[in-house]
Amino acid sequence: VQLQASGGGLVEAGGSLRISCEASRTAIRVNDMGWYRQAPGKQRELVAEISSGGQTTYADSVKGRFTISRDNAKNTMYLQMDKLKPEDTAVYYCKANMKRDQWRATQDYWGQGTQVTVSS
Repeated sequence: VQLQASGGGLVEAGGSLRISCEASRTAIRVNDMGWYRQAPGKQRELVAEISSGGQTTYADSVKGRFTISRDNAKNTMYLQMDKLKPEDTAVYYCKANMKRDQWRATQDYWGQGTQVTVSS
């Protein structure tokens, strides 16, 4: 498994949750990483991105509530979600642009997704 997402669950509106995404420890290089989400009947959308240098980008809908971060030593990305709303309910997917090994070109990889449900 190249990307492993974890930490989803059920939380009440106004609550907090942190989800994680670990990229393969054997990857030669991990570049940009990001979180996307897909609610039932909707298209997958970008939530937040972070470069290897720590530059971040957020969707307007989560600015001021969500914080993306990463630990390059662990090839792990986090999404701290505060002040959650029912409309944040979705499957959250992580994506990483990385070079797995010397034989493969750098490319995007997706994690399996983790469910986040916010009750009203």
